[in-house]
Amino acid sequence: MSGPVLSSRNPVRALLPLVGNTPLLEIHIDLDGQRKRVFAKYESLNLTGSIKDRIAIQILAQAYESGALEDGYEIVEATSGNTGIAFAAVGRALGHPVRIYMPDWLSQERFQILDALGVKIERVSKEQGGFLGAIEMAFQRTQHELNCFCPRQFSNEANVDAHDWGTGREILSQLASIGLRPWAFVAGVGTGGTVMGVARAFKRFDERVQVHPLEPSNSPTLTEGHKVGSHRIQGISDEFIPEIVKLDELDHILSVDDGDSILMAQKLSRSLGLAVGISSGANFLGALQLLADLPPEAVVVTVFPDSNKKYLSTDLVGNEPDKDGFWTSRCQPLHYRALPRPAAELQEALLS
Repeated sequence: MSGPVLSSRNPVRALLPLVGNTPLLEIHIDLDGQRKRVFAKYESLNLTGSIKDRIAIQILAQAYESGALEDGYEIVEATSGNTGIAFAAVGRALGHPVRIYMPDWLSQERFQILDALGVKIERVSKEQGGFLGAIEMAFQRTQHELNCFCPRQFSNEANVDAHDWGTGREILSQLASIGLRPWAFVAGVGTGGTVMGVARAFKRFDERVQVHPLEPSNSPTLTEGHKVGSHRIQGISDEFIPEIVKLDELDHILSVDDGDSILMAQKLSRSLGLAVGISSGANFLGALQLLADLPPEAVVVTVFPDSNKKYLSTDLVGNEPDKDGFWTSRCQPLHYRALPRPAAELQEALLS
């Protein structure tokens, strides 16, 4: 299944080689004394260093095709960081002014990167409504100002398309290149685009593949249906269940502790040199939970959404205490290899 055709005048075409077509890591581990493996898509090699570049490219490409976005329009979006950075970089590359609404408690690196990209930053406090307030402010600006485009990542189906036509198909191609097929997939839910898009690609391939959304046990929004508690895994469980998330199309929800996620991200960095962010540690823990009940040959896939570079002012670089029930102490990463990148025709699907 290929993506939508882009017209020859669509400016996004020139940026496609910078996004997607990322490596798939085969990480060998010792889990409770058994040799197993986790497959993880290494997304820090995208344009701005995160998986969110995929949705920025997809949403803006389709907006140009539909006429919702034209030259000179301001791009206005609410974000918890990575998506805003992606829209900032891609938007500026395409010549658009960009305005980002973001909760003021997120890591300072996020604000510094956005500032370096030359965009207008609107910091939103808890008193102003936090993340939901940021979304409403971004939407209201596009309603009252001319020549604005709001990507609305939490409700835009192009977000899902990016991971159906891109991430999911790439993983299937990479696994097929070594004679494998997926058994299960797990990913944390921020916008939900990754887990929903990969689910559609995988279940179209084989409806028996299990696809699991993941959330922090400290703030189980998916399970409860609304914000509960707080957590430190920036980029997932933002305060509500996004419109594009269809839990009835997914398998059961997995949960991980934010402290365990920090420890796992630290272990991946110190053991294997994979300097990943906190959500990558969380996703890896989700994969471990699935592997614990599966045979050694099981193929469980996840994503490493970004690197550690946006978390150097957070607890990721602190001394996180180990606690009873944490999975990190049960797992020792051993070594990994990077599987061949997908065939070029997948990365160029939007052009066909």
